[in-house]
Amino acid sequence: MYTLILLIAPALFWAAYHYYHDRHKPEPLHYLTLTYVLGIGTGYLGTLSYQGLTYIDLDVDVFDLAEHNKLGLLLYSVFVIGVVEEVIKFLPFLFICIRLQHFDEPIDGIIYASFIALGFATYENYYYLQILHGVEAIGRAMASPMVHILFSSIWGYLYGRAIMRNKPLWPAALMGVSLAAVVHGLYDFAALSLTMWVHIVPPIIMLLIWGWRMHLIKRLQAKLK
Repeated sequence: MYTLILLIAPALFWAAYHYYHDRHKPEPLHYLTLTYVLGIGTGYLGTLSYQGLTYIDLDVDVFDLAEHNKLGLLLYSVFVIGVVEEVIKFLPFLFICIRLQHFDEPIDGIIYASFIALGFATYENYYYLQILHGVEAIGRAMASPMVHILFSSIWGYLYGRAIMRNKPLWPAALMGVSLAAVVHGLYDFAALSLTMWVHIVPPIIMLLIWGWRMHLIKRLQAKLK
């Protein structure tokens, strides 16, 4: 029951938060639910992807890298963790979400990307909450959804904006996913580095993206009034 609460409570909170901020032409709840379920599927796909890394000698101990090879940790964080997770989350957005009939305004890119990220984080938390307890479990349950939502908002907005402006889509996809992967990787590198920066850099990254995201959402809503 304790684990179930830690899984469901953050998911409900962030789902309600994004549904509230999509006030002009809110997405149907069944579409958002579908997107969330697709996000859970990406979490499972992410697990399979990491298992597959063993076959190409990329399944490494990140804490060993943190102690003995900081450059290796940085490269692994960006080009493996960041790229793998952001690409996987982007796939259902690319092949399903943007084709939904209600995807018709710039903020929708952020909304659908956030629900995919929320599902991904829920699956990820299900795995980690089996081995974490107490304060660590609560911290993980609360932080993971927010972190994934922030990263996914980058490609969600850039790709959604390209659709609304009839701009080339593949450059927007490449830029959005690449930026998200780099930021994601830098965040994980700082969080795993076992140095004083673990308490400084990750919160700064989150605050910067959160500020950008809040400003963006307010600006998009203002245009619709």
